Amino acid sequence: MYSVLPSKAHASRSTKGIRQLSFYNRHTGEQSEGNYWVDGIYQDKTLSAFSQVLRDHRRNEAAPMDNRLYDFLYRLQQTVNFDEQFHVISGYRSPKTNAMLAAKSNGVAKKSYHMKGMAMDIAVPGVNLKTLREAAVELMLGGVGYYPRSGFIHVDTGPVRTW
Repeated sequence: MYSVLPSKAHASRSTKGIRQLSFYNRHTGEQSEGNYWVDGIYQDKTLSAFSQVLRDHRRNEAAPMDNRLYDFLYRLQQTVNFDEQFHVISGYRSPKTNAMLAAKSNGVAKKSYHMKGMAMDIAVPGVNLKTLREAAVELMLGGVGYYPRSGFIHVDTGPVRTW
């Protein structure tokens, strides 16, 4: 019996390189930037720093964010071709915070992906919000909400959909 696989595995091009992101939390003023993915490996130290900046600022609770969300944002940054910080309006939300916000607004889902660390509300100064939304929709990597009156878009790693 023989294998059709080579005896030594070779890395594909998709596993080489560095992915970097930068965040600014509009509520706390905190910032974090770093290489979150290096040669196919997610960097735990950087991801932990990101989680702290993306925490529920109302309850001071952090939770790990979905790595696919970081990849979504990285691809969005590459597509629109900017290197500015993502301004974060909302990252992780505790169930208590989400329930409080949902009670005040019809625009907050009761089972929000924010509670699972799978969503972020973002803006990028200097990048047209409509352009950011259109690029996010075209990537087809998850949900994209458009909130022009509030000045942000929502991206998540749930099913592909728009609103």
